[in-house]
Amino acid sequence: MSQPTVLITDHGFPNLQHEETVLGAAGFKLVVAQCKTPVEVIAAARDADALLVQWAPVNAAVVAALARCRVIVRYGIGYDNVDIAAAKARGIPVCNVPDYGVSEVAEHALSLALALVRQLPQIDARLRSGTWKITPDRPMHSLREMTFATAGFGRIARTAHTMIASFGCRRIACDTFVAADAMQAAGVEKVEADELFAKADILSLHLPLTAETRHFVSAARLASMKKTAIVVNTARGPLIDTVALAQALHDGAIAGAGLDVFEAEPLPADHPLRTAPRALLTSHVAWCSESSIPRLQKLAAEEVVRALRGELLKNQVNR
Repeated sequence: MSQPTVLITDHGFPNLQHEETVLGAAGFKLVVAQCKTPVEVIAAARDADALLVQWAPVNAAVVAALARCRVIVRYGIGYDNVDIAAAKARGIPVCNVPDYGVSEVAEHALSLALALVRQLPQIDARLRSGTWKITPDRPMHSLREMTFATAGFGRIARTAHTMIASFGCRRIACDTFVAADAMQAAGVEKVEADELFAKADILSLHLPLTAETRHFVSAARLASMKKTAIVVNTARGPLIDTVALAQALHDGAIAGAGLDVFEAEPLPADHPLRTAPRALLTSHVAWCSESSIPRLQKLAAEEVVRALRGELLKNQVNR
């Protein structure tokens, strides 16, 4: 039997020592590419036994061209650059790595929220411009008087709730797949989507991107929120209609937004969010820490090993 080949379609890591160690110990051959288009992926991946994918598009045409592939593993939580339905039709498992940066993403979401609640970007800019003033320009509320809400109640959302609990705020969540008693055990009240938007002072998004969740935060839902509300997104960019969000910020319909992910990345130079007031924008860095990067690489490689050995997969998303 020939040595199984694992292709890294693309990556932005400083090195690949974790993949080399894990896959080498299993007796697999590692091939590295930097594909940007489906055509490039097809050329590199046609005879691979497994794919490790970061950003490269693995669409239906790519999946159809895979002659030997037995698993596709996406570096990260999201997997919308992989056609999971096409892979399922071919009998190819698609896996993600949902547990490599849970604390990091929760920390980043709360950092954005806290900075906006305390109006830090505006106060910093005001001070630098020469104005010393010991009160903010807009009303500032204490977290213990606020309602922290999450759309979703998975790993990251639950971690964010645990982290913010010490501030004493009321906590609510909307997740159709989690029972109310499970939320209640964590001190969180389960609500429906309309109530989530109406009651949230801070709304943090922690949903996967699906046809149903695309533009979960729409113009209509933004209009239903408190004028003092803050929206935070560290999940998937298209969960928010970002043009509508920019307009809501310009109009003063909500108080602020903290975004680490966007509908198109990099964020286009002419996108209205760039000039929207009270928007705190970061460049898809929520996942990152000195420990999360090697953890992601190691866990992804270990899932490939399980697949090629015929063992039970931990994180298949297209069963």
